Amino acid sequence: MTQETLVEPTGSSTAPAPRRWNRDLVETRVLGVLRWVVIVVLVLATVFPFYYMVVLSLRSLDEVLQRPGLLWPAELDFTTYVEVLASAASGGQGFLVFLRNSAVIALLTVAVTLVVAIPGSYAISRLHFRGRRQVSALFLAVYLFPAILLAVPLFVFFSAIGLRGSIVGLLVVYVAQTVPISIYMLRNYFETVPVSLEEAAAMDGATRRQIILKVSLPLAMPAVVSNALYVFMIAWNEFLFALLFLAEDRERWTVSLGLSQLAGSIEIPTTVLMAGSVLLTIPIVIIFFFTERLLVEGLTAGAEKG
Repeated sequence: MTQETLVEPTGSSTAPAPRRWNRDLVETRVLGVLRWVVIVVLVLATVFPFYYMVVLSLRSLDEVLQRPGLLWPAELDFTTYVEVLASAASGGQGFLVFLRNSAVIALLTVAVTLVVAIPGSYAISRLHFRGRRQVSALFLAVYLFPAILLAVPLFVFFSAIGLRGSIVGLLVVYVAQTVPISIYMLRNYFETVPVSLEEAAAMDGATRRQIILKVSLPLAMPAVVSNALYVFMIAWNEFLFALLFLAEDRERWTVSLGLSQLAGSIEIPTTVLMAGSVLLTIPIVIIFFFTERLLVEGLTAGAEKG
């Protein structure tokens, strides 16, 4: 029996198989490109207005009028910041006093709010009492009433008791606004803290106060810091109640009132207005960068070992 061998003719070649279309690969590459496009667009939309505001504040008024679209000052001019920070008696806008007032009010608001909200939120998350759910709902019900609706009654009430024009009266209003939402936010975080850690501390003889200060509060620190930043931003940027309570006394104005005065005057140059806006924004940006680690770091990760 003979065995035949098939020999391919010389010069012939086998055509490579067509490359199959890989949908997952295409989607991964397209989405990878689109992700960076979206990131760049969002960064530009967020950073560019602030950058242009800083540039305008560092340019002279003549240069702004001649070349308003210039994205970099030909010469840095800090006279606008000197004018904004100088006292009204020396011909400035008095923003140094406004910044001090805003800082005092905002820091006091944060301190009082946290002193009230931390034990309140812990009690709602850990203690079982009658009406617990209703109390939690009431905290959010406060925000069903817009601030403008409460402005006139609060103005009349604080005028009657002699607190209108007082920083103390404004502080009371801010704390009353921020405590409910702070309790609601911190309550949700305290509920994520493992109960077994508190039970172990209790078995070691720790009191409820020691458990809060040495176990629960350190683990909830990211939520406390983010809540403090949130409250600070509310008190720092608030305008309506500051206008109602402090408008009569310029020495007690907050920075938002001072900026409103700059924006409402046709005699104020644009560069001065931009300098005031930068001074209003910079403290929030600095605080955010200093607290960013605590805002994003999960300190409860790995706290409970199985």
